[in-house]
Amino acid sequence: MGIKNYLIEGGSGTGKTSVATELERRGYHVVHGDRVLAYVGDPETGQPLAGPPEGTDRIAWGYAHWIWPVDKVRAIAADTTHPATFFCGGSRNFHKFLDLFDKVFVLDVDVETLNRRLDGRPNEPGFEPAERALVLHYHRTREFLPAGNKIDTANTVPGVVDDILAQLT
Repeated sequence: MGIKNYLIEGGSGTGKTSVATELERRGYHVVHGDRVLAYVGDPETGQPLAGPPEGTDRIAWGYAHWIWPVDKVRAIAADTTHPATFFCGGSRNFHKFLDLFDKVFVLDVDVETLNRRLDGRPNEPGFEPAERALVLHYHRTREFLPAGNKIDTANTVPGVVDDILAQLT
């Protein structure tokens, strides 16, 4: 196992990418899970999937099948060349590798702030009203989130990162 490994999870719009970028700016080793690990696959087997079955809501299906390769996560977590590694992003198969992390942080934000952040996404490729509705549903239900230390991300990004760093073990 690596020296220290931390998972930073949260729903869409809670600030995972912004937190990852700030941690990198401060010199920490960061794995942008949504950019370099994530793919569409079966959360139990890891088998890549081509797309939703016909007649399935493609947006909800895509969210439910957004996973990380377990072997790759384990290999990165085992790397002891960094004093700490922060895995930032969302995956629906986190239960397959949650044991690797010294601490799990779950980013959260009030619905008003989330809506403001989502307002900035309308031109993002693939972002449509149905996806926004799904993001708000998941925000309300907390579906697909691990248990962990809740971090309010309504603060400034540097303040959020300060909150995380103050809780490291």
